[in-house]
Amino acid sequence: MSTTVQASRATGLTTAEVEQRRRDGLSNDVPDRASRSVRDIIRANVFTRINAILGVLFILVLATGSIIDGMFGLLIVANSAVGIIQEVRAKRTLDQLAIVSQAKPTVRRDGKAVDVAPREVVLDDLIELGPGDQIVVDGEVEEASLLEIDESLLTGEADPIDKQIGDQVMSGSYVVSGGGCYRATKVGKDAYAAKLAEEASKFTLVKSELRSGIDTILKVITYLLIPAGLLSIYNQLVSSKESWRPAVTGMVAALVPMVPEGLVLMTSVAFAVGVVRLGRRKCLVQELPAIEGLARVDVVCADKTGTLTENGMRVSDIKTLDSFEDNEVRQALAALAADDPRPNASVQAIAEALPDGPGWQRTAVAPFSSAKKWSGCSYGEHGDWLLGAPDVLLDAHSDDARMAEELGSSGLRILLLARSDRPVDAADAPGTVRPAALVVLEQRVRPDAKETLEYFASQHVSIKVISGDNAVSVGAVASSLDLTGGDHAVDARGLPEDREQLADVLDHETTFGRVRPDQKRAMVAALQSRGHTVAMTGDGVNDVLALKDADIGVAMGAGSPATRAVAQIVLLDNKFATLPYVVGEGRRVIGNIERVSNLFLTKTVYSVLLAFLVGIAGVGSQIFGYDPIGYPFLPRHVTIAAWFTIGIPAFILSLAPNNERARSGFVRRVMRLAIPSGVVIGIATFVAYLIAYAGPEASAQQKEQAGTTALITLIMIAVWVLAIVARPYVWWKVVLIATSVAAYLLLFTVPFTREFFKLDPSNVALTTAAVICGAIGIVLVEVAWWISASLLGEKGQLFPTPAGGADDELDT
Repeated sequence: MSTTVQASRATGLTTAEVEQRRRDGLSNDVPDRASRSVRDIIRANVFTRINAILGVLFILVLATGSIIDGMFGLLIVANSAVGIIQEVRAKRTLDQLAIVSQAKPTVRRDGKAVDVAPREVVLDDLIELGPGDQIVVDGEVEEASLLEIDESLLTGEADPIDKQIGDQVMSGSYVVSGGGCYRATKVGKDAYAAKLAEEASKFTLVKSELRSGIDTILKVITYLLIPAGLLSIYNQLVSSKESWRPAVTGMVAALVPMVPEGLVLMTSVAFAVGVVRLGRRKCLVQELPAIEGLARVDVVCADKTGTLTENGMRVSDIKTLDSFEDNEVRQALAALAADDPRPNASVQAIAEALPDGPGWQRTAVAPFSSAKKWSGCSYGEHGDWLLGAPDVLLDAHSDDARMAEELGSSGLRILLLARSDRPVDAADAPGTVRPAALVVLEQRVRPDAKETLEYFASQHVSIKVISGDNAVSVGAVASSLDLTGGDHAVDARGLPEDREQLADVLDHETTFGRVRPDQKRAMVAALQSRGHTVAMTGDGVNDVLALKDADIGVAMGAGSPATRAVAQIVLLDNKFATLPYVVGEGRRVIGNIERVSNLFLTKTVYSVLLAFLVGIAGVGSQIFGYDPIGYPFLPRHVTIAAWFTIGIPAFILSLAPNNERARSGFVRRVMRLAIPSGVVIGIATFVAYLIAYAGPEASAQQKEQAGTTALITLIMIAVWVLAIVARPYVWWKVVLIATSVAAYLLLFTVPFTREFFKLDPSNVALTTAAVICGAIGIVLVEVAWWISASLLGEKGQLFPTPAGGADDELDT
């Protein structure tokens, strides 16, 4: 390798070399975010199984010449349009936020360090590295200063790997400590982690309890649709002895309501709207199930620095120790701050307080790491200086250690400046330490931290403060926020390594200091072993392992690129107070989808049962010789039955506020209402139809009156199911139910709509019978609801409790 090439690499590529590589296609041409394209979104929302079923039935109805009975075909357009619009909105929100959140590597070009987007990196670029930086492309180390890389995200090996000049680094890993730079050797799709990163960042609606529950329900429905559909087809085309046109329309009327056409749509819309709403609060949801997941969390592990306290610090005092002079102490601090290429918040505060370095020549360096809790530089004749945690570098029984603890007990952050008797890069460093000064740093507690902790406490979500700082200092911050247990913080250096014993400690304690990165990870695992759903918040490289293992990882936008890469949720505004809104959004999604699922599945149950009852009666007519029975409804009847009992109300309920705490057992709770309600509606409707049925030779008016009788019974009970699902009642829900009732009264009383939809309630005797059947059905559904609530140990509520104020207003 020539000297010229070495010099060229030290200063990085020139602008001309960068442009040439771009022309040659040697850039890191991976998409900023691997969200689905608009074309994929359209295809996914148009070409669905449900649309295919409805499309075939729509064509069959058109073949009969009855365009009006094909109104359900509008569902195909509505389902597709709403799904496309909402998902495109969510895609745009995600893509815009992802660009803000993405790591921007620092590259050397024309001898200068510049920040660029990952896709602007080209082959042979020199990329600088510091603690917390994520490696965006594969490369070879060109410069290394005690460089340690964590490749656990790729290999699963948690121990950091020491990297020397010439060693390979892989995209997807990150820097734990030290610094240096590497040359890009593989870019774009050739990079090791490119495909993994692309797959991980996709807009996805899968792998959640909610989605898996709905998939399970749809599988069961599919199995029921096959025999019910075949029986309906046989009954209408063979048993009923009707001409082909009414037989086909009856068959379509039986099959259409069996399909829960809006259930998947409403779920997708609820998730997508959640993404948009959270996007307005500068919250990037990198994996959509995280919205649901955070709503199920019952333990939040919060880092202190950057989460409960603000990132910025300032030096409030420098207390000189031993026989050191103030000027010597300040010069050493200024030198350490000036020579740190990647200063953390503490060193930045020192640099701001002491901006003029003495210009000492550095002879050795020891970068800070979370494991050893100190950093240092050797300056030849000017000495070997350390900066780190007092309780790590000092004898715990010394007067200086006691002074540091007293200062830290008030919530201040304390660093020790000390002089060592050996170079800082010696194998046995730090050696004998001579304390020189205590640096007192002020951390500001976030003004919204206390309110956020109180919110989680009110929702029975436990908070565990886990910090690498001094336990006394952490306890002081926790106590200032009135966190239970903050007054007796635990020093993590004395925690047991056994998972069960650690879980016992975590059950009773809330505040922990001096926690190593591996201990944070162990704490998350211990809590999960006790059945807890754990969220971890953090912003530093020492939080990455715990964020990765937690059920939900929440990173601060100002945190290290590595934390943002592994987290499912990124708070771009760095506000811990945004978390309650994420929890609330998840609860809205889960609670409302549960509500609308009740409506759609009730319709499926009564449609399948009614088809079975009519089909069995038709088969029985052939065996026993009584009059055959056709399906009671036209397709237009089942369309209007769904308008105001399911369609419009479900859409409103799916987007409404809902602060009910997320619970497991989604499928069981949904079916506990849907099955009995559907059975009652199916049987009551069939009985009402039998009362009104005048035989196969009945006039057109008699057939119309029989269908109307059955429809009145069905709608009455279905509206009552809507009323049950909408509980607890608030003003807008009462208006919604009243509007549904009023809409049906208009349909049945206005001459035009009666003629258009073939409704005839003029037979007083039959209409009275329909109302009686409907009233009996209402009573049975109501009794079933109270019994099921009692059996599950739940309290049925007609009106919200005073604490449930979040559900009092309709959020538009």
